[in-house]
Amino acid sequence: MRDAAATPLPKLVAQNPYATYARVAAIFHPAESAQAGIHPTAVVAASARVAPSATLGAYVVVGEGTTIGERARIHAGSVIGDGCQISEDVVLHPRVVIYARSSIGARSVLHSGAVIGADGFGMADEQGRWVKVPQIGRVVIGADVEIGANTTIDRGAIDDTIIEDDVKLDNQIQIGHNCRIGAHTAIAGCVGIAGSAQIGRNCQIGGAAMITGHVHIADGTIISAATGVFDSIETPGVYTSAFPALPHREWRHVASVMRRLRTFAERIRALERRLGRE
Repeated sequence: MRDAAATPLPKLVAQNPYATYARVAAIFHPAESAQAGIHPTAVVAASARVAPSATLGAYVVVGEGTTIGERARIHAGSVIGDGCQISEDVVLHPRVVIYARSSIGARSVLHSGAVIGADGFGMADEQGRWVKVPQIGRVVIGADVEIGANTTIDRGAIDDTIIEDDVKLDNQIQIGHNCRIGAHTAIAGCVGIAGSAQIGRNCQIGGAAMITGHVHIADGTIISAATGVFDSIETPGVYTSAFPALPHREWRHVASVMRRLRTFAERIRALERRLGRE
């Protein structure tokens, strides 16, 4: 704020200039308006309900019993299965696929290629062969969520997979069945989250992080890019496990040392025991 008097020219002075820029840019570049109506090539089931102010583009498919809310914009080639709830002002960009019984909250935006509600990866081993476990839950997405291109969110095995309000998901993220992502969490591209993981509110997860299943991550946790999370995180903070890049020759030397760490530890314990007796 001390720079407010730096120039007599008109100016915006803000504590958070990046967020202020985002709001100003949105004013000068508003979302394209769409004419309400259903394209002649769209296929809408007889029992579906489409709000008069909604827009359905070319070759959109809407299943039985599905509801499309006011001012929703469903772009070309998107497919919405039976029994879905698409709330007001939702935007589905071209070729989004929403499986049956999924729910998308108000003002959420799904980018091209996103797949919501595919079967979770549930397989039971029986005498060396895999038996598929029926995935009977849903995907429930809150309001003001943004989902990037080619991101996939699996339906729950029994309970629902839940994405809470204002979650922001980048491109090419995989979220497994029965996961819960807390409100206001942001996840960067290529993250993989295995089934039944519980991610808290206001978390930030860097690109290509890998999170194993059935873990809990506390509210407000920050996970660095390429970090592997194999146990629950109960205390918020910044967590990193990726090893920084090294020249190849140096990396081979470090890897060789790391492979012998157990031997080194055993030798040190033996030396400590011997010195203790002396």
